[in-house]
Amino acid sequence: MTRISRRARRILLAGGCLALASATASAEDFDPRHGDVKALVNEVSAQGVDRAWLERAMDEATFSQQVLDAMSGAAEYHLTWHEYRDIFLGEERIAKGVRFIDQHQDAFERAQHDYQVPPEIIAAILGVETRYGEVTGDHRVLDSLSTLAFHHGSRGGFFRGELAAFLEIAYEQGVEPGELEGSYAGAMGYPQFIPTSYRAYAVDFNGDGARNLWTDPVDAIGSVGNYFAEHRWQGDSPIYLDAEGPAEPPASIEFNQAQKPYVSVSKLRDAGITPEDALSPETRVIPLALELADGHYRYRLGLDNFYVITRYNHSYLYAMAVTELAEAIAEARGEPTNWFESMATESEERP
Repeated sequence: MTRISRRARRILLAGGCLALASATASAEDFDPRHGDVKALVNEVSAQGVDRAWLERAMDEATFSQQVLDAMSGAAEYHLTWHEYRDIFLGEERIAKGVRFIDQHQDAFERAQHDYQVPPEIIAAILGVETRYGEVTGDHRVLDSLSTLAFHHGSRGGFFRGELAAFLEIAYEQGVEPGELEGSYAGAMGYPQFIPTSYRAYAVDFNGDGARNLWTDPVDAIGSVGNYFAEHRWQGDSPIYLDAEGPAEPPASIEFNQAQKPYVSVSKLRDAGITPEDALSPETRVIPLALELADGHYRYRLGLDNFYVITRYNHSYLYAMAVTELAEAIAEARGEPTNWFESMATESEERP
């Protein structure tokens, strides 16, 4: 496996977001008695969260310049496909994915039965996000979300909603908000759900009465499956198909958009891009042009399930890394990847 460059590592670690407004924080920035923080406390307490508990939590929150720096850093950089792929497709991560499925086989089988999502897909999400729960973040979620909610110049409103959801979750589950750690953007646990996703899609998959994504791999497996099902994952349908195309991506086609399939096969054919498997000319796909280390491009056509993966992270690079890691795990397990091959079979059998 090719070693990734320092530049690639710097890009990945920096995260990605918009520029931030400069801010100087004081010790009283998150005082629950004042201004916007008081308004947040009022809002969350109206949802049934104890006001005194909320005030104690916000009084404990600490401003983090490190969080703001991390959020702004990656706007200057761009990863190519081969750089991004090399980060996530190492032999160790593949082997750990195989072991993780073996260790939690019952949970993966139930998730596939209940949500129609193959074990390798769920495992690949957890593998890309946190190395199967090994690296879940070392920022206090309370500090990250408070900092972003009240000091992010362009997305403060979004993070204010995440902070409110986080406080509600912590209160409902009886955990101290200051003890929970996650990413600099407030993503949490094995699957790195942001709080609103946690509230909407987390499930109690082991039946112990709690939805615990921080330390319970079984709940995480079920919750990722539920997330995909709620975003209309289509059973054993494939994620993408390979295609042939010119040396350079044609300018007439907009590639690599994390959108619902938006370009017809007939339009792609007109531009010189031909699916390797038979598809109706009216079929819409997500055209992907993946830059390789030697400067050449690999063409693929993302289908509806590829779009579902981009709902987890709105990046074609992320979705393709998850897909290839899942394929590699399935190959290492000796399992057929019907979710990759079935479209070709269906197309060939279609009258």
